[in-house]
Amino acid sequence: MTLKCWWFQPLEVLARLLWPRSFVMIMKSKYDLKTEEDAKNQIENLVKQKGSGKMLLVLDDVWPNSESIIRHLKFDIPGYKILVTSRYSFPEFNCTYKLEFLNAEYAKTLFCHSAFPSGRIPDNNVPDYLVNEMVESCKGIPLALTVVGASLSGQTDLVKWRATLKRRSRGQSILESHDELLCCLQTSIDALDEVCKKCFLDLGLFPEDDQIPGMALLDMWVELYELDDEGTLAGENLYNLKLRNLINLVPIRKVAGETEDYCRQYRVTQHDVLRELAIHLSRQGPTVERERLAAERERLIVEIHGNKFPKWWTQQPVIARILSISTDGEFSSTWDDLNAPNVEVLILNIRGEKYTLPDFIKKMIQLKVLIVTGYGVYPTQLNNLEVLACLVKPSRIRFEHVSLSPSIQHIFKLKTLNKLTFVMCKIGNALSSGTTGSTYMLENLKDFEIDFCYDPKELPAGLCSSVQLKKLIITNCQELDALPEELGNLLNLEILGLHCCTKLKELPESVGSLHKLSSIDISDCSHISALPTQIGELSSLKVIAISGCEGLQKLPKSLAELKKIEALICDEERLYLWKNIASDHSEVKINLVEEDRYGTFTKICQ
Repeated sequence: MTLKCWWFQPLEVLARLLWPRSFVMIMKSKYDLKTEEDAKNQIENLVKQKGSGKMLLVLDDVWPNSESIIRHLKFDIPGYKILVTSRYSFPEFNCTYKLEFLNAEYAKTLFCHSAFPSGRIPDNNVPDYLVNEMVESCKGIPLALTVVGASLSGQTDLVKWRATLKRRSRGQSILESHDELLCCLQTSIDALDEVCKKCFLDLGLFPEDDQIPGMALLDMWVELYELDDEGTLAGENLYNLKLRNLINLVPIRKVAGETEDYCRQYRVTQHDVLRELAIHLSRQGPTVERERLAAERERLIVEIHGNKFPKWWTQQPVIARILSISTDGEFSSTWDDLNAPNVEVLILNIRGEKYTLPDFIKKMIQLKVLIVTGYGVYPTQLNNLEVLACLVKPSRIRFEHVSLSPSIQHIFKLKTLNKLTFVMCKIGNALSSGTTGSTYMLENLKDFEIDFCYDPKELPAGLCSSVQLKKLIITNCQELDALPEELGNLLNLEILGLHCCTKLKELPESVGSLHKLSSIDISDCSHISALPTQIGELSSLKVIAISGCEGLQKLPKSLAELKKIEALICDEERLYLWKNIASDHSEVKINLVEEDRYGTFTKICQ
C-alpha cells in the first residue's frame, strides 16, 4: 500500500491561525510508504525529531475506509494535532466540520482569481453581468469555479464567454466541457460498491431542485437490486451516499417511530452538479452518439419540452430497464407510440395541470414499479387510468400530488400488486365502491399508504378484504374521522400508522383481533379520547406512539398486561397516564417527545 501525504496550501493558512507561535510544517514533500506500519513508524519518528512545541499533520483528500490510517497516526505527543480533509465523513471521529458550498461573494472572488491575472475584473473588459452569470452556473463548487475560470483566462474576446453561457442555457452540462471537473467528481462515484453506484445514478431520474422521497427510492431499489422489503439495505445505501456527501437527507417528521423505515424518515436533496454527474454517467458514450444510442441505455432519462419528442422515439425499441419521462406545462398529453418492453421502472414527472397516461404502458410487460408525480402548484388531474388494468406484473405503484378519478379502481384487479401509495393526492370519492363492480381489492396487497391526502373521509371500500396486508399507513389525513369495524379482518397486519389524523375519534373494537400487530402509531390524533379495552389482546404489540393525543384522558389497564411492549413514544401528559397503569414496566423504553404548542395549535385549526 502506498500512502501519500502532502501539504495543501490553503490549509497552511488555517494551520497558522490555529498555531501562530510555533508552526511546524511536516510532510511538505511526498513520501512513498510501503505499509501502514511503515508509515506510522516513520511519521512518528519525524514528529519526535521536531522536538517540543505544537505540530500539525495534514492528511489531504483522504478516501473512505481510511480510518485505520488516521488511527495509526494518532500519537500521544503533547501539542500534536491531525487535520484531515476529505469528501467523506468518518463517524468514528466526532470532531467534524462540514464545509458548505461557497456563497455568491466568495464564489466570485475565487472565480476571478482563476479567470483574471489580477484576481479582479479588468476595467473596460468583461462585463460584470457576464461574470456573475458564469459564477452562478458553477453552483458554488470551488473546483468548478477554478476549472471554468481557468478555461476563460486570457479570453478578452466576449465571444468565448457568451458561447459558454449559451451552451449552459441549452442544457449542456458543465461536465461535458470540462474533463478535469468530471474526472475529479467521478472518482467519488468509482469508490462506491456496485449497487450503491447504481443507486447514485438513479437520483438523476428525478427533476432538478426537487426533494426526492426516500420511499420512492425504496420502491425502485427493492425491485431493481433485490433488496429487502423492510428497507434496511435501501436505507444503508442512502446512509452511505450521505456519508460520502453525495446527497443530503431532509427529515420529514420531527420524531420517527421505533419501527419506522429509514427511507420513510427522509427526503433526499442533491447539488445540481452532482445530479448532472448522475445523468452524465447514465448516458455514457461520446456526445455525437447520444442521439443514436439513447434507446440502448439501461437507464434512460427523457425530457419532453412542449410536444417535441426525441428523434429516436418511434424509430427503434427501447431496451432500458429504467425509464424516466419528464414533461413541462406545455405538453398536451398527445403521445407518440413507444416500444419499451423491457422497462421495469417507469417514472413520470409532470408539470402540467392535466395529464393523460400513455397507452404504450400496456406494452411494458416487465413493468414492476410505476411512480407518477405532479410538480405543479395544484395536483395534476390524471386521465386514462384504465390503462393500468392492463399491467401484467406490477409490484409497486406510487402516486404523488395528482388528482384521481373513480377510474383508479381498475387497479384493484391487479393480482401481483404488493404496495400502493398515495401522497398529497386529491382523492375525494375516487376509491369508493360501486364503480368497477369489483368484489375484492388487491388480494395480494401487503402495504397500503396514504399520506397528506386531506380529503378522504373513509378508507377505500374493500380494503379490509386485502387479508395479506401487513402494513397500513394513513397519516396526515385531516378529514378521516372513522375506521371500519372490518379492520379486524386484517389478521396479518403488523404495522398500523395513523399519525396526525386529527379528526379520527376512536379505534374500532375489532382491533383486538390483530394478533400479529407489532406497532401502533396514533400520535397527534388529537380527537381520540380513549383506546378500546381490546387493545390488551394484541399479544405481539411492541411499540405504541401516543404523543400529541390531547384528547386521550386515560389508558386501558389491559394495555399494561401486554408482555412484549418494548417502547412507548409519548409526551409528558401521556407518560403520566402510562405510569398510572404500568408502574412495574421499567424495562419499557420511553421516548419522550417535547411538546410543540405551535404545531398542536396549527393542527387543531386545520
